[in-house]
Amino acid sequence: MRFRVIWPGKTRDTRLRSLVEDYGERLNHFVRVEIVELKEAGRADKPGIDKEAARISDALRPGGIAVILDVSGEEWTSQQLAEQVSGWEVRGIKEVSFVIGGPNGLSKELVARADRRWSLSRLTLTHEMARVLMFEQLYRAYTIINGLPYQK
Repeated sequence: MRFRVIWPGKTRDTRLRSLVEDYGERLNHFVRVEIVELKEAGRADKPGIDKEAARISDALRPGGIAVILDVSGEEWTSQQLAEQVSGWEVRGIKEVSFVIGGPNGLSKELVARADRRWSLSRLTLTHEMARVLMFEQLYRAYTIINGLPYQK
């Protein structure tokens, strides 16, 4: 299985980028991870959100599962996330794409297209912080699946 992580813009904060890279390297011990950074639309640019949605849609591959990070999505415990990941593996899913929107959010059409909507928290997070938390939780899920001591 492969995780494809799609987001507009680059992680500009070097400390957060370093954490994403660290958890990405850890995660690569369990699953292939590909990060797709797309061109970011301008802030408060309504046509821009549609352009970002088109770029994200183009980056999603047919036959995979699309998981949108959305504050209105399902909140999973770390154990529930581990069960989701394990279930995808058991079902033979080849690719799971995780999508984090930019500062303008995600278009309604893109959210409707998602197979799952996952909320990291009801709190408002910066997009860069959400990237770190998502990677950490995916790594944690694999430590749970494999019975490693990290999750304790």
